[in-house]
Amino acid sequence: MKQSEYLCYDATALADLIRRGEVTSQEVVEAAIERANTVNGKLNAICQPQFSEAKEQLFPADGPFAGVPLLLKDLAQEQAGYPCTYGSRAYRDHIPAQDSEFVCRARKGGLVFLGRTATPEFGLKAVTESELWGPTRNPWDLSRTPGGSSGGSGAAVAAGIVPMAGANDGGGSIRIPAGYNGLFGLKPSRGRISPGPNVGEAWTGASADHVVTRTVRDSAAMLDVLAGPASGDPFRIPEPKMPWLKAMQQSPGKLKIGVFTSSPYDTDVAPECVAAVEETARLLEGMGYKVEYARPEFDGLALARCYLSLYFGEVSVMAQRAKEHYGATDKDLELDTRLLAMLGNTMPLPDYVARRQQWNDFARALGAYFERFDLYLCPTAGQLPAKIGELDTPAHLKVAAKLMLALKAGKLVHRSGQVDQIAMESLARTPFTQLANLTGTPAMSVPMHWTQSGLPVGVQFGAAHGGEARLLQLAAQLEETNPWFENYERLNDVF
Repeated sequence: MKQSEYLCYDATALADLIRRGEVTSQEVVEAAIERANTVNGKLNAICQPQFSEAKEQLFPADGPFAGVPLLLKDLAQEQAGYPCTYGSRAYRDHIPAQDSEFVCRARKGGLVFLGRTATPEFGLKAVTESELWGPTRNPWDLSRTPGGSSGGSGAAVAAGIVPMAGANDGGGSIRIPAGYNGLFGLKPSRGRISPGPNVGEAWTGASADHVVTRTVRDSAAMLDVLAGPASGDPFRIPEPKMPWLKAMQQSPGKLKIGVFTSSPYDTDVAPECVAAVEETARLLEGMGYKVEYARPEFDGLALARCYLSLYFGEVSVMAQRAKEHYGATDKDLELDTRLLAMLGNTMPLPDYVARRQQWNDFARALGAYFERFDLYLCPTAGQLPAKIGELDTPAHLKVAAKLMLALKAGKLVHRSGQVDQIAMESLARTPFTQLANLTGTPAMSVPMHWTQSGLPVGVQFGAAHGGEARLLQLAAQLEETNPWFENYERLNDVF
């Protein structure tokens, strides 16, 4: 299979070609490897290739994606016997003893693992520029980030290495890379895809696994592969009445969609991001849907505080685990990570619990919103993708961070009010995605707009808990009305 031919198909079409005997899995995998060798040197999307293993991997012939190549994210989607670094030097020696549920189900679906994609350390940033793997670049503009934390996956899919790649989303990490790379990205409801066996609720329930894809149908079909509980999961979400792939082909019915473009944190929103939403709103009206400008009513600063508190707690545990199990030291952790871990270690437990309980306030506010609207529409991100290195911690702040760490000044930072400033600075470029994480609701980024300079700009839709079918149905209609697959041909010319 020629590389040029390979780039014309999504995962569903490739599986169909293999199933009908028009091409072999070996030929498809070799085309994917050829594409990877062509573009990855410029992108740095694949951090741990498994090319030779992929050529020999056995797969069930009856799987819906039998023989189709897939890249896994180097965070949580663990394979037995293969390193999973979480983008950190502290986890270089982490070799899981068993497959994650994601990997088990993807394997059962017939997918062939081509390797692992780069992620920022512990998945903590909306850029993929770890000290372990170096910066990953956006194929639409190599001077810019593909986003994070699934930035490696987003770049790889947009550039055509694979038609879809593993991703997970604890604060926007599926949707932000999808928006920045011109892809479709669905974050499922809390509990839809099991994070087991080593985790009951990833990031206290804020994080969910899935994929980034070029087409809606690939995302729906992959949800059929991945969804469902595992033994020992803390709860079970009601299962769909029919497969997602079949459900997405049906009409979502008459929809009333709430639209907002202002940041929940009152931070600036780029004109291009606003324009993408407004264009999409007009398109929806033309499709017969009722559109009204209104945003959920909740305390944005409180949500930012709660989200950052989750960061503090998770990072401190991850850092401690690396030290206990792998002999890591502070030097193995990036400076920003060490600062967050200190703030986690010094945050009063009652404050952490109070903020975790406050997630309920946001869920109730969003629930009230969904009593008026079926879906919401807003920007995926608040700004266009940053330049590589643009969000590096400035030198003077690095000095301040080192001083705080040396003085063990975590408690002082909490009392000083600086945490609010940290929250605003860290979330200012991506203020729209965390709401779905803390509420456990599904949300998707759809590639509806490209700037004059050729950068993709995603728009985000959100639904009530369990509402993936309605999102997929609307996405399928938007894909038919405003097809985006042909845009990837421009990248084929670049590489």
